Amino acid sequence: MNQPNSSEEAPVFTGTVLVVDDEKNIRRTLRMVIEGEGATVHEAETGERALELLEAALAADAADPMLASELPNVVIMDVMLGGISGIEVLERLSALGEDGHPPLPVIMISGHASVADAVRATRLGAFDFFEKPLSRDRVVVSVRNALRQSKAERELRDLRQRVHGEIIGTAEPMRELMRMVSKVGRTKARVLITGESGTGKELIARAIHEASDRHDHAFVKVNCAAIPRELIESELFGHERGAFTGAVGQKKGLFEVAHRGTLFLDEIGDMDLDAQAKVLRVLQSGELTRVGGHTPIQVDVRVLAATHRNLQEMAGAGEFREDLFFRLAVVPIRMPPLRERLDDVPLLVRHFIDQACEENGLARREIDPQGLAALARHDWPGNVRELRNVIERMVVLSDGDLDIHDVPPELRSDESADDGTGDGIGDQLGGALATGDERFAELLRGQSELPLKAFREAVERAFILQRLRDNEWNVSRTAELLGIERTHLHRKLKILGIQRGER
Repeated sequence: MNQPNSSEEAPVFTGTVLVVDDEKNIRRTLRMVIEGEGATVHEAETGERALELLEAALAADAADPMLASELPNVVIMDVMLGGISGIEVLERLSALGEDGHPPLPVIMISGHASVADAVRATRLGAFDFFEKPLSRDRVVVSVRNALRQSKAERELRDLRQRVHGEIIGTAEPMRELMRMVSKVGRTKARVLITGESGTGKELIARAIHEASDRHDHAFVKVNCAAIPRELIESELFGHERGAFTGAVGQKKGLFEVAHRGTLFLDEIGDMDLDAQAKVLRVLQSGELTRVGGHTPIQVDVRVLAATHRNLQEMAGAGEFREDLFFRLAVVPIRMPPLRERLDDVPLLVRHFIDQACEENGLARREIDPQGLAALARHDWPGNVRELRNVIERMVVLSDGDLDIHDVPPELRSDESADDGTGDGIGDQLGGALATGDERFAELLRGQSELPLKAFREAVERAFILQRLRDNEWNVSRTAELLGIERTHLHRKLKILGIQRGER
């Protein structure tokens, strides 16, 4: 390993690193470097031993994540090992993680690496890949970054647990959203959450609160659209006795109630300009005065706001204070509509079915592939709220498990799933793909009455089915060839009703 720079840095690592290499000298060298930076090192000389340690630690961590487990934060692993290779270990770990990535950062090293090894390791989700002889500086930088990612992922998982699983979704827009929530939650920055009605803006506000150091204090929601204009100031800032007719006693405002916690101003775009001016003064000074009072009151409140309206356009039209807009929108977060993350529909459907069954005292119910496919094709203009209402109606009105006939007619009116047309064209396309003949154009000419959605699904189903057959039903390899994540392919199989071994 190359010599360190003359100026040594103070220890910067916190965490545990598992070093997997069949060369004792490499393990010893990595231990010296990593422990010299402040981290703890464990060793394994074979891939089999590494898997044994990691699988046991992952199982313990999943069983009770609140307890300290032996799960390392980072793995450094050689590609070539005495038994199973490091690439095979990485593949096994990727199968245990989400979206085809290992559940913790894995750094691959090799003295005989090929381009193919590096490409495969990257596709399997390796955090980094470099060759021997090892550069100390490269090791330090890579491990430091991997430890930071591990810490961020742990905090994100803890955040998801604290919000009780209400934020459902693994599609990339939701993963990116939760990463942002985790980052901004640890700060004091004000956040403006925008998005269409029904997307779950309040859930994100609660998640930011839970991710902050204020999570042990109050989260206070104010629906600005639901409070009459003449009462909004009293609700927000409180009032003194006799301040107005009906003020028979002193009352704390919601800013005071939220002291040391979080105040969520929902639908801030519906607040009148006078109240906006007073909110701005509180944000600027940290002081408020109750209606009818004269004594300033200090408050320590983090303000989050949300709206389905375009505040910037409203500010330009004089309908919203521009200075308040800039105060609130330090960090803007956009909630994606459900139509931009339709891959999450199956997860949401399962969650809402279970929720509706529990709330109505019903036994757990399933939904068949055709019914799920119809729901996954809809654009959902009312977003998650609309989907939840539809699922509850389906559960309440059904006599048992759900199928395509339980889906509201307006959501399946243009589908051919229940008349067998899509399956027929799918079988024909499958045959055309398998034999490589010239029948595709002929099939197109013969399907003039088939709806676009049905034909598109039939083509997709036939194409995926043929690729699975070509790869002997190896889902990971097929997903790699299709250029999609393994979990994404699993959802596709469920939605399209593809059964393993189907011919």
